[in-house]
Amino acid sequence: MNKWICLLALLLSGGAMAGEPVDVNRASAQEIARSLEGVGLSKAEAIVAYRKQHGAFKHRDELIKVKGIGLATVERNRDYIQIGVATARQKLADGRKSG
Repeated sequence: MNKWICLLALLLSGGAMAGEPVDVNRASAQEIARSLEGVGLSKAEAIVAYRKQHGAFKHRDELIKVKGIGLATVERNRDYIQIGVATARQKLADGRKSG
């Protein structure tokens, strides 16, 4: 009986660790941290800061340019990292000039 409880706990914890889709060009740091495995609030804030300084990400792999984000993190979350084009409103919110 105890073996079944351990197996059930293992199965349930696996689902809890799965990521969920997030658009790194639009999401807040809190949303990014909540959605991506291995990305805490400080790394998520670094993603948002990089986006504000350099503009929207064009490809998932560009995230490795962010300090603290490595290729392993990108690979682990590849299916959950979405790249949308920033809207004019988001550009203004990020402090960039829309052109």
